[in-house]
This record gives sequence, C-alpha cells and structure tokens, in this order.
Amino acid sequence: MEDMMPGINSNANEESLRMMSAAPLGNEPVSDEELRPHVLAGFIGQPTLKAQLQLFLDAARKRDVPPDHILLAGPPGLGKTTLAMIVANELGVPIRVTSGPAIQHAGDLASILSSLDAGEVLFIDEIHRLPRAAEELLYIAMEDFRVDVMVGKGPGASSIPLTLPRFTVIGATTREGMLPSPLRARFGFTAHLDFYPADELRKLIERSAAVLGLELEQGASQQLSLRSRGTPRIANRLLRRVRDWAIVHDLPQVRADDVCEALALYQIDTEGLDRLDIAVLTAIVKQFNGGPVGLNNLSAMVGEEAETVETVCEPYLVREGFLIRTPKGRVATQKAWQHLGLTMPDAQDADVSKLF
Repeated sequence: MEDMMPGINSNANEESLRMMSAAPLGNEPVSDEELRPHVLAGFIGQPTLKAQLQLFLDAARKRDVPPDHILLAGPPGLGKTTLAMIVANELGVPIRVTSGPAIQHAGDLASILSSLDAGEVLFIDEIHRLPRAAEELLYIAMEDFRVDVMVGKGPGASSIPLTLPRFTVIGATTREGMLPSPLRARFGFTAHLDFYPADELRKLIERSAAVLGLELEQGASQQLSLRSRGTPRIANRLLRRVRDWAIVHDLPQVRADDVCEALALYQIDTEGLDRLDIAVLTAIVKQFNGGPVGLNNLSAMVGEEAETVETVCEPYLVREGFLIRTPKGRVATQKAWQHLGLTMPDAQDADVSKLF
C-alpha cells in the first residue's frame, strides 16, 4: 500500500477517481440509458420504496388522474433518474427533463411549465439548486396549477395568471435538507433511496452484464459488487471496464480472478478503495500519526482540492469505518491502519475516544 502515495495527480489516478465517483459521466461508450430498466418490476433493489411507489402509481391509474408530485432523495448514483423515467413509462405519459442549475431565472421555469401537456411528467434533477424566484413560482404551479406571467416593466407592469393542465413534478435531490420547507411540503410522496447491499448489487450487475452481452461467473459478479461502494452507477461503470478487459483478452467468460486483475489495473482494491482513498488514509496515518488533521492540511498533503476529498472520498471512508470526523479533524480508525498493513499504536487507539 505504501507505493500508492506518490503521483496522486497522474492520469491513471484521475481515471480511477472518476470511476469511483458516483457523479454521472458524459463520455461513456455505453450510456446509462441502455442499462436502465423501463418498468418498476425490472428495477432491482429498494424493495420498500418499490412497493410504496407501485401502490402510489396503481392508485393514480385507478382514479384516472395524474399522481401527486414525487420527491426522490438520496446519494448520487442510486437510481433517482431511472425511477423518474420508470414513473413516466408506467403512466404512459411524456417526460420533460431539466435540472436546478439549468434554470437561471423564474422565466425559464415559467416557459417550461406553460408548455406542459395534461398528465405530463416534469423531472427536475438537483431540485435543491433552483433559484429562489423559480422555487416560489414552482410552489404555486405545483399546488394551484397556474403561473403568473409578468407583462411589461416598471410601474405599468401587470401580472396575468395562466392556468396550467394538471401535471406531475418529480424532483431529485442529493441534499434534501437544502430544500425549503414550503417546496418540500408540496410533494405528495417522498422516496428515500439507500445504498445497496452486496447481494442486490450482484443481481443488478448480472442484469447489466446480460444487456452488455458479457458472461460472468457468479464469483465475478460478487467481486464487482464488493467493490462498487453500494452504488449501481459505480457498479455499471466497473462492469464496463471489466467488459473491456474481457474483449482485449478474448475471454469467453469472466471469472473472479479476471475481475481482480482488471480492477487492479485501475488501482481499485478489495474494499472498493481507489488510489485517492488510499492516499488520504496513508497521509493521515503516516504524515499525521493517525490524526486528527484538518481538511485543508489533508487535501494539501494529497495534492487534491478540499472539496474533492470531502465529497468524493470521505463519505465512503466514514461509512465503511476507515475514517472518523471529529471536532478536531479527521482521524484514521484501526480498520484503516490494518487495511494499510500497519499496526495502530495502543496510545493512539486510546486517544481517539478523547476527541469527541
């Protein structure tokens, strides 16, 4: 593990970082759309959410009205966009797709809303990033199905109410807490997506492999699931890289050893840690004697932006028990020391409890 610290800004590491981030990529040779299920029955994982959503949609169909507005909340890469597409497909209606950052002014949103047809689904990704004026416009549109269009400027300006057909807003957010309460209250159903356990990820990987025409042994899909950080988007991304390995090496079937070799090339270990994760843990353990260390000092040591360390690395390292955030800074756990092949000093183990 020690030789993984140098060269943190190499091209190989940049590729590894992108692979293990749950952020969507725009340059994949096989798009996520090709791997997405189109009906709720084909959506793997999230069983409680699926049951709730199925009941919600069935009731709307029996009442023959568009369903209430839906909020999909959870970490990136878990299937929020896929579920929005499935809802529209299950209802048999068109879907209009936009995002919070794409709407710069309230007028942008008013233009979209006024062009919606009856029953249509409006999917707003990253809805927590809507401008305040657009949020206020959306409140009225979601509840009263109207927008107020301003005509003219200055003292002579007037507001003309425009009635909208009934439609359904599906909002997706990775930060539900950033949504203002009035907007959150307009959603009739809120679905929370959780990280996937390994057995559900394995099923998803096997389904995606079938779509890609890749034959996996059971051990191969298991190895992929263990390294995918509980995130379907990352699982599919790693599967594509394994598919590339199989094509280059003319493999009729991919075994567990093939997965290990392929992902070792991208410096992804058995715990799903990549080069940057290892660099962060190594810096805390070796340069700062296990911590605590502040985020700015840590990011300077590994040669990355503080935001990258905080948003890409830390959530998984904390969730898997490699790292602890304390009021005094980041601290490496005993699990981190062991993963690096090092022994945690007894004094350090005793000092961790004093940091809280």
